[in-house]
Amino acid sequence: MTQDERRVWLIRAMLDEQGYRNEIPRDVFEQKRLLRGLFNVRPPKEASTEFLAVQDAYLREAAREKGVTTLAELSPIRPHQYLWRGDITTLAVDAIVNAANSTLLGCFSPNHGCIDNAIHTFAGVELRLACNEIMQQQGHEEPAGSAKLTPGFNLPAKYVLHTVGPIVSGRLTEQHCQELASCYESCLALAEENGIGSVAFCCISTGVFGFPQDAAARIAVETVKAYRKRCPIDVVFNVFKEADLRLYQALLN
Repeated sequence: MTQDERRVWLIRAMLDEQGYRNEIPRDVFEQKRLLRGLFNVRPPKEASTEFLAVQDAYLREAAREKGVTTLAELSPIRPHQYLWRGDITTLAVDAIVNAANSTLLGCFSPNHGCIDNAIHTFAGVELRLACNEIMQQQGHEEPAGSAKLTPGFNLPAKYVLHTVGPIVSGRLTEQHCQELASCYESCLALAEENGIGSVAFCCISTGVFGFPQDAAARIAVETVKAYRKRCPIDVVFNVFKEADLRLYQALLN
């Protein structure tokens, strides 16, 4: 199959799965939007061997087309600490961090711009199923400040560390700050426990969760610095916005 054929095949398979007979758009951009939306709304359930083979081939080729960045290509801003602006789903490190919600199942809003949506989309449907198995065993929602580990599936990263940051809807409190620091500590501890040598952190809680960007960046840098004194793990601070890049540059320099 070509990449175009795989995309149409996957769209048709998921439409059929949901009992829809929609017309598939001819435009490639619209096809990609539809496919991502279908990935986003698909519930956590098994997929056929054929589906996974086509999906995996499609997502790995999509990653190659976007371009994969390795840790060796980055320049440290401090010893074993890196600052990189880009799409975390294209970063080939041992583990990337997902700013998850308390269900840990990913974002179900079609084509939403959050990192949770992107990671689940480009990892593939196996990720939501793996997270669902964790949550079924746990029996309750994931509390803020903790972390869980899953494979990365079709991402360039080997693993995903899922952590739920605090939601700041009003005044920033000490509890918010402690919970955010715990997100970084929990991810690093889980990485250390599993022999993971490099971790890329997104800007946890600073999006729709409302944590002030400057305070979040300070907590991230200070918590990582303190943890690395006892565990020399490689850390990438991944940012997407220019404002976050400037904040981290100031703090790390």
